[in-house]
Amino acid sequence: MKRKIIQLTLLSLVLTIGACKKSFLDENPQSFLSTTNAFKTANDFNASVNNIYRLIRDEFYSSSDWQPMQYLYRTDLVVEVSVGSNPNLAAEFGPSGTCPTNHWNQIWKIVSEANTLIGRIPDSEMSDADRQQFEAKGKFFRALAYRTLVYLWGGVPIVTTELTTEKTDFVRASKTECLALIIEDLQYATANLPGIMTVKDGEISNLAAQHLLAEVYLAAGQFQNAVTAASAVIDDPNTDLMTSRFGARTSYTPADVYWDLFQNKNANRRSANNREAIWTIQFETDVPGGGSVSTAMAGGYQLERVHAPLFRDMRVNNVALFQWPISDYTGGRGVGFMQPSKYFANEVWGTDFNIDIRNANHNFIRVIPVTNPASPLFGQTVSTEAPPPGAGITFPSRVFYPYQAKATTIQDHPAGLYVNPGSSDPIKKWELKASAGVTYADQYMFRLAETYLLRAEAYLGLGNTPLAAGDINVVRNRAHATPVTAANVTIDYILDERMREFGVEEKRMLTLMRLGKLYDRVTRLNPFYGIKMEQRFNLWAIPTSEIQKNTGAVLEQNPGY
Repeated sequence: MKRKIIQLTLLSLVLTIGACKKSFLDENPQSFLSTTNAFKTANDFNASVNNIYRLIRDEFYSSSDWQPMQYLYRTDLVVEVSVGSNPNLAAEFGPSGTCPTNHWNQIWKIVSEANTLIGRIPDSEMSDADRQQFEAKGKFFRALAYRTLVYLWGGVPIVTTELTTEKTDFVRASKTECLALIIEDLQYATANLPGIMTVKDGEISNLAAQHLLAEVYLAAGQFQNAVTAASAVIDDPNTDLMTSRFGARTSYTPADVYWDLFQNKNANRRSANNREAIWTIQFETDVPGGGSVSTAMAGGYQLERVHAPLFRDMRVNNVALFQWPISDYTGGRGVGFMQPSKYFANEVWGTDFNIDIRNANHNFIRVIPVTNPASPLFGQTVSTEAPPPGAGITFPSRVFYPYQAKATTIQDHPAGLYVNPGSSDPIKKWELKASAGVTYADQYMFRLAETYLLRAEAYLGLGNTPLAAGDINVVRNRAHATPVTAANVTIDYILDERMREFGVEEKRMLTLMRLGKLYDRVTRLNPFYGIKMEQRFNLWAIPTSEIQKNTGAVLEQNPGY
């Protein structure tokens, strides 16, 4: 009887399992994400917009410790100390070189994401107002990416729709056609993006679009339109150059308003009432997605690491001068890859070397206190302009050169990076962990000082040098520099002023290539690169891999490659 009960139980179990097996295995998801439902609500589109912000931050700031710096290396501004003298520019700018291959795909990814965002709007469930806003954002991002492509490569294929199948028949449009697309996109963005006072820190606004439009009008030779676009930014009641000290560190000395511009949190309009900020790239430390962590350098903007010298190895008669890494004038945890060119460090300042606040020692650091007690020079200062005997410093040098303070945040690194935060020792209390090396501050993509210089360039193009001088002098007056006369305004003077005002803040490669001035400026002003510079480098080569994959049509290479 017991056996029968067991048999009947087993049979019942088998029948039950057999009866429910199909329904048991059936999946019945409560929700799912696919290409068919990913772009429906405003939240969906915001996720796409945030991803594009990330792509832009990666491309121009944080993809690595060297790739974003290619907008600075090989220009008149700096030298790349780590590669030694006279690098092989023909290989670097060529079809398989690091410059074109590193940036082509990343910039096209921004175009692709923007096209997807724009193309999915008609089938969304959003209101008309939201549709308009997201189309304006998508077109701004596409214009920013295309502007970068055009400056670096000239005319490129025009793609304005989402690609959902393989395409191998791209052909290049003319530079004029590409600029027309960019201008059209930016005109829509300026008309439909929200005002600068209504957006969050880090978000684009109508004034960001006007600023970029002014720049692109210059590239297109439309000087009066550039004046109009720049004036819309300059004349807006919510913008001004910052001329008085501001932000959280106004009691810090020695310092000034220019120094304040680059302190942590000061680059934002809302958090610091910075009326000069037009568009600021956000970096938040130890926040998911914030772009910066205090436990590693990877992922953050490593300008401190790259631009500040490797003061650890600065020695006189084989005795180190500095403790390192320290959050002081030695610049945190620099490793000395990017030294200013001699022109940037010295010649561009001319007779204003000692009066221009942008060149003051707290902004362009040259005189540094010796902090190693074992050194006979302990307690004294040493200058990069006249290294002490026994240092053996030659140009270029990784260990001892002037650098811009905006690359670091002196005595203001994240709290978790300090080794002995409670120490009473005035040096030990600022000692940093090995994970330092990131510039722990938000970064300007556009600020009003540049808008003034863009308008000055437009006035110069119109032949109105008095108005051009007036705009330049707005910037120079803030710096306590000698005003320029109308007779001395040239495109080279404006490029010099951009160097003085922005330095390593500027994406210098884009400015020089927009103007077709890379070859000219580098050969004249930076012999480190100039000896290998060629005219053809005013445009980068199309990557060989892109030409080879494009089997359905000819993707023409730039001349000389």
